[in-house]
Amino acid sequence: MLKSMPSSELIDVIRQVHAGKKKIPAAIAAQLAESYTDELLTDREVQVLGHLGDGSRNRDIAEKLFISEETVKAHMRHIMAKLGASDRTQALTIGLRRGLIQL
Repeated sequence: MLKSMPSSELIDVIRQVHAGKKKIPAAIAAQLAESYTDELLTDREVQVLGHLGDGSRNRDIAEKLFISEETVKAHMRHIMAKLGASDRTQALTIGLRRGLIQL
């Protein structure tokens, strides 16, 4: 429910929920659809994202995972594409919010 909903719509939503139905306002459903993707991160991508959360640089992540720095960069591109993130910080935030990693 949204604070901006008209009272008549609010009453209708309450009745539907009380009847056991689920109701997600269209505005919220659209936001959820934009931020959700069916593409799952690979185990390695989750590892890279986890190390990013620890504050590691690409070079550090590469050393810890025994891969090249270019491979880390490729993983980061895939992570950002799959999560719909525009930068590393946003990818990290989305990963945390979705429970993919923990700090």
